Amino acid sequence: MTRAADKSVEWPEREEAFKVLIGPRLDRAYGLAWHVLGHAADAEDACQEALLAAWSAWPRLRDPARFDAWFDRILVNTCIEHLRRRGRRPQATLPDEPDIADRDVFAGSTELDAISQALGRLSPEHRATVVLRFWADLSTDAIAERLGVPPGTVRSRLHYALEALRTELESERNAR
Repeated sequence: MTRAADKSVEWPEREEAFKVLIGPRLDRAYGLAWHVLGHAADAEDACQEALLAAWSAWPRLRDPARFDAWFDRILVNTCIEHLRRRGRRPQATLPDEPDIADRDVFAGSTELDAISQALGRLSPEHRATVVLRFWADLSTDAIAERLGVPPGTVRSRLHYALEALRTELESERNAR
């Protein structure tokens, strides 16, 4: 049997295994991407790119029990790359129009808006670390695994990110 024929025999099994592992995690993946990126369309794009990357890298997944950490790492790296690209190109914001459907259920909350804006001013690495810690509720070791950095780096990023958020939010409060 040729290699091409061998891969076609594996295809349905690979597809089914991928569906079983990724299916129940899609909503969480979108939520994670949305919190890192702060924008619905970018979160959708990042999820799609991460799914394609995971599908391509599927043969390299050694332990399906570690799928969550493996996929989160792919997704977070994709989100960080989106943030870096966003920083390299100018952004235009559409005016608020009441006729445009808004998927952001938090848009009315000024406090959440202030936090979101402050979070958006963090570096991509700091932002991803904060989201993984406080939105995904992951431990320092779990974040380190997903980001591919030592736990000490995660603690340092959290420290400096939270300090920057505190400073930003205090200056926002004082400006009111």
